[in-house]
Amino acid sequence: MGNTARKQRILHALDDLPDDATVEEAIERLCFLAKVERGLFQLDAGQAIDHDEVKRRFQP
Repeated sequence: MGNTARKQRILHALDDLPDDATVEEAIERLCFLAKVERGLFQLDAGQAIDHDEVKRRFQP
């Protein structure tokens, strides 16, 4: 993804916040978007973990 497209997604995410949103809410939204983007990149790179493996790792 190019820098211009990334910047536009960031600006759009911030524009979608309510007018009374706090700085903390804006940061939370951007952190969420960054994590989603990272996850999608990992999926595209074949770095996914299958559902059964995730369940196994989280069992006590």
